[in-house]
Amino acid sequence: MAALGLQHVLVMYAGAVAVPLIVGRALKLSPDEVAMLISADLFCCGIATLIQSLGMTQWFGVRLPVMMGVTFAAVGPMVAIANGNPGTDGARMLFGAIIGAGVISILIAPLISRMLRFFPPVVTGTIIAVIGINLMRVGINWIFGNPVGPTAPLMVPPDHTEWLSTVRSAAAAGTPGFPPVPPGVALAPTVPNPRYAALPGVAVSAVVLASILLIAKFAKGCLANISVLVGIVVGGIVATAAGMMTFDKVGKASWVDVVLPFHFGAPIFEPVMVLTMTLIMVVVMIESTGMFLALGQMTDRAVDQPMLARGLRTDGLGTLIGGIFNTFPYTSFSQNVGLMAVTGVKSRFVRVAGGVILIVLGLLPKMAALVESLPTVVLGAAGLVMFGMVAATGIRILGGVNFATNRHNALIVALSIGIGMIPLLAPSYSQWMPHAIHPLIESGILLASIAAVLLNLLFNGTQGDAEGAIRAARQAEAH
Repeated sequence: MAALGLQHVLVMYAGAVAVPLIVGRALKLSPDEVAMLISADLFCCGIATLIQSLGMTQWFGVRLPVMMGVTFAAVGPMVAIANGNPGTDGARMLFGAIIGAGVISILIAPLISRMLRFFPPVVTGTIIAVIGINLMRVGINWIFGNPVGPTAPLMVPPDHTEWLSTVRSAAAAGTPGFPPVPPGVALAPTVPNPRYAALPGVAVSAVVLASILLIAKFAKGCLANISVLVGIVVGGIVATAAGMMTFDKVGKASWVDVVLPFHFGAPIFEPVMVLTMTLIMVVVMIESTGMFLALGQMTDRAVDQPMLARGLRTDGLGTLIGGIFNTFPYTSFSQNVGLMAVTGVKSRFVRVAGGVILIVLGLLPKMAALVESLPTVVLGAAGLVMFGMVAATGIRILGGVNFATNRHNALIVALSIGIGMIPLLAPSYSQWMPHAIHPLIESGILLASIAAVLLNLLFNGTQGDAEGAIRAARQAEAH
C-alpha cells in the first residue's frame, strides 16, 4: 500500500509544487518563504486527501479513491492579486481571499452539486483550454525571462544611468545650469539584456524537455507516468554540473519543521478578491462533480447528490485549510484518476497512504528548499509540458462536443477564448476602469469562464448532460 501510495505522490508531485513556486515568486517572497509555501502546500495536500478519501463526519469526504492537490484554475487570479500587491500584505490579502472562498464554497456545495447543467463539456472544455493557454506564459517566461525586471529583453544602458545619476546629484547640490529632475523621471531600456534568453539556460531547458519526451516515448508503467518529475531531476543534475544550481539553502534548512498557520499575519479580506476566488471555486467544484461521477462509474459505486455535496464541501474545506496554512485552493487531481485506470488499483486506502506520505513530505523543509533551489530554466521546460497538457485536456474535452449539427457551440468556444485572451494580449486594457474591480477582470480565466457560461445559456439553455460531464472527466487525465 505504501508503494502504491508513493506512486500516486510521484505522479502529482511536479504539479503540486508548481503553484507555490509561481505564486511565491509573483509575491516577491524570499527563497525561504517560497520553500515554506511548498512545505505548506504538500502538508495541506495530504490533509485534504485524507479527509476526501477517508471521510470526516457525515458532512465531508466523498469516500472515493481521490488525491487532492492545488488547482491550476486559481493560478491566474492569484498571480494577478500577487502582482498588484507584492510582499507580506499581498500574501495576507491572497490568503484572506482563499479563506473567504473556502467558507463560501462549504456553504454553497449542495447548490453547486445541482448546477451541473450550467457547465456542459462545451463550457468546461473551453475553460480548461484557456487555463492552459494562460499558464503556458509562465513556463515560457521561466525559460527566457520575465517581460519586466532584471531579466527583461531590454535594459537601460549603464552610461545612461550614470548620466542621469550625475544630473540628479548636480541638481540636488544646486549647481547652476542643472534644473531639478522631474519626479518619477526614468530612462527607457534600449539595449539587449544579456540575462534574457541566455543560451546556457535555454540549453538546460532543452535537455529537460528532451528527457521528458524520451521518457514518455520509451518508458513503461510508473516511469512513464512520472516523466515530468524525472525530467526535472535530470535538469537539476545538469544545472548543478553547469554551476547554475547550488545547495546552500538546502544545507541551511531544517530536517523537520512544523507548518504553522497564518505565517504572514492576520488575513485581509477584500470583498472583490473573495468574490473572484469564489467564482474560480465554482468552476473547480463543477469540474470535481464530473470527476466524482466518473470515479463512481470506474469503481462501481452509485454517486448520489448527498455524496456529491460531501465531496464538494471537502473542496471548500481543503481550500479553507489551505488559506489558514498559507497555501491555496484544492481539488481532485485527475492525473491520479488516469493512474488508477492504468494500474487497476481502486482502493481508496491507497490514496490514504499517499496522503500520509504528502503530510510527511510537508514536514521536511530540506525537500522544499531543494525544489525552491531549482533554476527557473529547469522548471520552465517542465511547466511548458504541464501547462500545455492542461490546454490539451481542454481540447480533448471539446473533441466530444457536437459541432456538426450545433453551430452555436463553435461560436461559444471562439468568443469565450477570445475574451479570455484580452488580459493576456492587452494587459493594460483596464487602466481606466474602477480599480476595485481589477482583480475580477484581470484574469483571462475568469473572463472566459463567465463568457462561456453566459453564452451557453444564451444559445443552448440549461439542458442537463451528466453523461457528457462524465466523459469530459474521463478525458481529463492530464489536468
